[in-house]
Amino acid sequence: MGHGFGELAKVRGIVTHKISPFEQRAFANVISKGVPNTLRRIRSQIFIVAPPFVMGYMIYNYIENLHTQMNRHERMKICFCTDLDKSVLISNFEKRGWVQVTADDDWNFYWAGTGSCRNIFSVDSGYRMHDNQLINHFPNHYELSRKDLLVKNIKRYRKDLERDGNPLAEKTEANIPGGSKYLYLDFIPITFVLPADYNMFVEEYRKNPQSTWIMKPCGKSQGAGIFLINKLSKLKRWSREAKTSFHPQIGKESYVISRYIENPLLIGGKKFDLRLYVLVTSFRPLKAYLFRLGFCRFCTVKYDTSVTELDNMYVHLTNVSVQKHGGEYNNHHGGKWSVQNLRLYLEGTRGKEVTDKLFGSITWLIVHSLKAVSSVMASDRHCFECYGYDIIIDNTLKPWLVEVNASPSLTSTTANDRILKYKLIDNILNIVLPPDGVPDVRWNKIPSPDMLGNFDLLIDEEIAAQDDNVQNSNN
Repeated sequence: MGHGFGELAKVRGIVTHKISPFEQRAFANVISKGVPNTLRRIRSQIFIVAPPFVMGYMIYNYIENLHTQMNRHERMKICFCTDLDKSVLISNFEKRGWVQVTADDDWNFYWAGTGSCRNIFSVDSGYRMHDNQLINHFPNHYELSRKDLLVKNIKRYRKDLERDGNPLAEKTEANIPGGSKYLYLDFIPITFVLPADYNMFVEEYRKNPQSTWIMKPCGKSQGAGIFLINKLSKLKRWSREAKTSFHPQIGKESYVISRYIENPLLIGGKKFDLRLYVLVTSFRPLKAYLFRLGFCRFCTVKYDTSVTELDNMYVHLTNVSVQKHGGEYNNHHGGKWSVQNLRLYLEGTRGKEVTDKLFGSITWLIVHSLKAVSSVMASDRHCFECYGYDIIIDNTLKPWLVEVNASPSLTSTTANDRILKYKLIDNILNIVLPPDGVPDVRWNKIPSPDMLGNFDLLIDEEIAAQDDNVQNSNN
């Protein structure tokens, strides 16, 4: 029919066509004309097509993740148990759809008393926690909450910094009245552990025989067993009556004796202290948060330093467990004042600058008290802890750490108290649980900012280390 492809011969009765050269060159001008034409079409349509596509993909991705989380919740029923029959706990757990079980059952979340925690982590118990279990105490939480160990750890921390030449351990001149003091780490009153430090206490007492000291049993709380002394003879008489020897080699039960803060800041003539809640999710690296809704606890009787009132605990102890038995106790407000109100009061009477400095000092002492125990604390990933910090402010607006409680009371004395403690537990759960709400120790314990609620981040050494690495890389 022809001589070759594309060269058909003319034959009578047959219509012939030559093949277009473009049919032989399918990609002719694909670069010079095709690409510019494609870009022109994309530019004209991109803002019409892209937004609904991106939005659709985001919705799809969100629903897919939500579906995965819901399926996980359906597959895994969250079980909780608690040693405390407190409505602020139970209502928060049940709100999340959790099911209550006993400690002998398989649980995921345990709000335990310190005794139960001690049993769980005991070597003799043989109990081994799995990845989907959380408990509200660290194994040796008492390193911070037991009065004698708190003092011991802070003293060791200061000595370690001093030995390393750290500027934080800098001291004042030794020839000033009262001897040298730490410039930046002087946030606990002079304290001794009895009976071990009895001789050192006597030596310190004789330097200032007119001083008042406060005696506390190491293993008790809520103001139990506390009393004040201003004479060494009173301590010896108490020792004889209680049949407790303060001889370093004989005594068994430990006490701490601290110099009494005789110049506390007074409001309305009454002494008060601060109760602040600090949440720790890890000690190594240290991760801690401060609850903004702390409160002041007031004495019901006006402060009086006279000897006749030395034994009046309604004058000197701010514990609600003590004050609620007094005749002047107010059931409506419970002798409490919010930290926000305290701050407004101090800004109005002392000025904003010194008030900001005070609250900065409070944050400082909390962080360094935690650092003091971080090296000795067993930082188990199954654990978190909410500590109750008790802080007294003197009339120079200097904060003093009095003690730390491992199991701060969740009993509600007023309606506002119940609301505060409900928020406290709710916010704690939001921080210690992964985003899907299922306990998991493999999570990195870095909650998103919108999950902090009324907590502020005090310190996160992991994030700080990451920021330092980024800064070093940039440099």
